[in-house]
Amino acid sequence: TIFVGDKKKSDELKKLIGDSCEVLSGDEGLLEIARRDNYDILVSALVGFVGLAPTIEAIKLKKRIALANKETLVTAGELVIDLCKKYEAELIPIDSEHSAIFQCLNGENPSEINKIILTASGGPFLNKSKDELEHVSVEDALNHPNWKMGSKITIDSASMMNKGLEVIEAHWLFNLPKEKIDVIIHPQSIIHSMVEFSDGSIKAQMSTPDMKLPIIYALSFPERFIYTAVTTDLKKINQLTFFEPDFNKFTCLKMAYDVIGEGGTSACILNAANEIAVEKFLSGKIKFSRIPDLIEDALNAVSATRNP
Repeated sequence: TIFVGDKKKSDELKKLIGDSCEVLSGDEGLLEIARRDNYDILVSALVGFVGLAPTIEAIKLKKRIALANKETLVTAGELVIDLCKKYEAELIPIDSEHSAIFQCLNGENPSEINKIILTASGGPFLNKSKDELEHVSVEDALNHPNWKMGSKITIDSASMMNKGLEVIEAHWLFNLPKEKIDVIIHPQSIIHSMVEFSDGSIKAQMSTPDMKLPIIYALSFPERFIYTAVTTDLKKINQLTFFEPDFNKFTCLKMAYDVIGEGGTSACILNAANEIAVEKFLSGKIKFSRIPDLIEDALNAVSATRNP
């Protein structure tokens, strides 16, 4: 079975392949695939809010969810976590940072966590000033130094909203308050995240930046597949550096921390505004520097519901 989001392109594909394969499209087609009980693992790697509904359908079938869709937990974390408990569904993170934390916590006592530390590359604008961000182009923003990602996620990385969404996601995944979730800039992207324990020791997960590794781990857990295509040569790594993010420059990250404290639908508002702002920037309708302004405007204009 193949799903194609665009109905017109779905019809074109049907004409090309005939009856050799089932082709579904539209929102209902996406849900139909997730509702079927003929699979073991749902890999949710859709971009944006659209990933929530099919993930919920898979949870109801008690499936393992290999989650690469941040927005599922950002917009509906409390709902999703409660449903996973109710239906005894597994939620295994694919994001490299959350996979790293998940791996570091395997076999550990959650009560002994002092804090988790999410690493961030800093994106393409790490060394630019806030004033310089007024003049960056779409091409500049899409030029990520370490990762090859889709356009929306790459823009989120440039604004550091991507890291903000990860903070919200980590809050739900690991049941931790925002005070126990730190972000640190690590330009080399070798250490994917860390956990500091109550005795002061820190456990880190590190590897060459390649998404194949967290994907494989989510598919194989609790075992590890033999895989040699991605290797990490420590002798070739000259240095690992770390420093604090600039919350004044990357205000999207600050707003993400703020909405955790507000709760309710505030994270959903933040996510929706960000999706629209990124779309406007990619289409040339606004400057990059306007992305956080539009999100802040939305948070101020729309009243959050405490218990939706």
